[in-house]
Amino acid sequence: MIDSALLGLPEFEPGSVWLVGAGPGDPGLLSALALHALARADVVAYDALVDPRIFCLARPGAALEYAGKRGGRPSASQPDISLRLIRLAQAGKRVLRLKGGDPCVFGRGGEEALALAGAGIPFRIVPGITAGIGGLAYAGIPVTHRDTNSAVTFLTGHDSDGAVPGGLDWNAIARGAPVLVLYMASRHLSKIAERLLAAGRRTDEPMAIISKATTPEQSVLVSTLGEIAAAAPDVRAPAIVVIGEVVRLRTALDWIGALGSNPA
Repeated sequence: MIDSALLGLPEFEPGSVWLVGAGPGDPGLLSALALHALARADVVAYDALVDPRIFCLARPGAALEYAGKRGGRPSASQPDISLRLIRLAQAGKRVLRLKGGDPCVFGRGGEEALALAGAGIPFRIVPGITAGIGGLAYAGIPVTHRDTNSAVTFLTGHDSDGAVPGGLDWNAIARGAPVLVLYMASRHLSKIAERLLAAGRRTDEPMAIISKATTPEQSVLVSTLGEIAAAAPDVRAPAIVVIGEVVRLRTALDWIGALGSNPA
C-alpha cells in the first residue's frame, strides 16, 4: 500500500471521478497516483486496452465495469459512457475511469472531462504513459534522439468513422517532423504509407510496427515505408507505428531482446 500521507497524495473524495491513464500495458508502468486511486475507488470503469493484470490492484469489493470502445466492434456510445460516470458520481461513488495509455492522448479523456465539468462533477486527470512513448521504449526505439530528430508528430490512423483521416494535410505532416508516430493505424497502413510517399517521404525510410506493446505478447516488425505501401502485413491490434531514422537505433537498443524475454 502506498503511504499517501508521506507522498502528499490527494484524497479520492466520494462523488468524484478520476480519469486515470493505465499506461500501455505493463502494470509496472502505473503511476503512484494510479495505484492510489485503484486502492480507494468504489467503481473502476475500465476501457478495452487496460491490461487485466491491473485489476488485482483494485480495492477488494470495488465494482469493475467494462466501459470500452473498440473500432469496428459493438460497444457503448461515448455519451452513454460519460453519462454512466456522472450517474455513479452523483450516487456518491469514488469513480475511477481507467484508460489505456494516457487519457488525453487519443483517449477521449477530454470529452469525458467536459461532460463531468458540465454536470458539476469534481474530477481529476491523472496522466499515463502513452504507447507512442512507452511502447517505443520497450521496442528499443527512443521517440527522440539528438542525432536524428528534434521534433516528432503524433497522429491517429483513422477518423471517427474508421476511414483514413481526411482532414489531415499529409503534405505538411510529411514535411513537418523527421519522426511520425501513428496510433490506431493498422487497418490503413498501406494507404497512409502511400500518402506519405506521395508527399515526399523516402521509400527506404525505416518503419516499425509494435503490437501489444509492453505486454508478454509484444512483437516488433521492422520494415520500410516503401515495403509497407506495397503490401501491409497482418498486424495484431493494438499496435503503434513509428516512421523515421530513430527506428535504426533498435539494432543497438533492443534491451528486451538482449534480456532474452518479452516484458513480464
